[in-house]
Amino acid sequence: MTTVTHEMDGAVGVVTLAKPPHNLIDDQMIADLIAAYRAVLAGGCRAILLRSSMRHFCAGAELKSFGTTTMIQSDQRRFTEFLDAIEDVPVPTVAAVHGGVLGGGLELALTCDMIVAADTAFLGQVEVTVGLLPLLGGTQRLAQRAGAARAKEIAMLGRRHTPEAFERWGIINLVVPEAELPAASLTWARQLAAGPTAVIKGIKMQANLASRGGVASADERQIEINDMIWKAADRQRGFDAFFATGPASAAFKGD
Repeated sequence: MTTVTHEMDGAVGVVTLAKPPHNLIDDQMIADLIAAYRAVLAGGCRAILLRSSMRHFCAGAELKSFGTTTMIQSDQRRFTEFLDAIEDVPVPTVAAVHGGVLGGGLELALTCDMIVAADTAFLGQVEVTVGLLPLLGGTQRLAQRAGAARAKEIAMLGRRHTPEAFERWGIINLVVPEAELPAASLTWARQLAAGPTAVIKGIKMQANLASRGGVASADERQIEINDMIWKAADRQRGFDAFFATGPASAAFKGD
C-alpha cells in the first residue's frame, strides 16, 4: 500500500503524506513521494502542494528501519535522486504543515519553495537528541534560509520551536490558524499554478543557484535563463496583455 497519495486540483498537483500513524520516513515513503511528484507532473500540474492527512505533517524518520529498509542516509545516489525529484522539480512547491514537523519532516518541508504552517504546529531539527545529524540536508537548508548561526542553534540544540519563531527567522513563509491551513495553502498553490510557469521556473532556478553557489553562480546562468523564458508563450501573453489591457491582466497557460 502506498504511503503517499496524489490528485489533481485544477493545475495544482496535491501530494499527501498518508502513512499511519505519524508519516515516519523510510525508503519506501521516499520512493512513493518521488513517484507522486512525477505522476502529478505527468498530469500537467503547474504547482505542487505537499500536505499530510495524518495528525502530524511528519514526525521524522522510522529509526528502527535504518540499515534494513532505510538506506538513503548512506547512499549518495539515492539522496541525489531525492533532491532532483523533490527539490528541483520544475514547478513551484508549497508545503502545508501542521502538528509535528520534526527531523526528516522538517527536511521534507525545506525542500519546498514555500512553507505555510498552522499556528499549532511545532517544528525542530531534533536528530541530535538521538545521536544523529540531519540526514536529508536539513542543516544546510536551514542555513540557506536563516543563516549559519541560527541553523547551528536549531540543529545542535534539537529544540522544538513555534511556527512564529520560524516565520520570524525566515524559515517559513506564513503562519495561519489551523482551521485555515488547507484553504490558505491551496490558495497559494493555485495562485502559483495560474502564473507564467516557465518564468516561475526561471525564478526558482535563479534563487536555488544563488542560495547554493552565491550570486556569481546565478549570474553565470542569467542569460541562459533569460533566453529560456523569452521563448515561452506566456512571456508573449504577458507582453500582449500589458499593452492591450494593462499590467496583471494576462491569462497565462503554462507554456
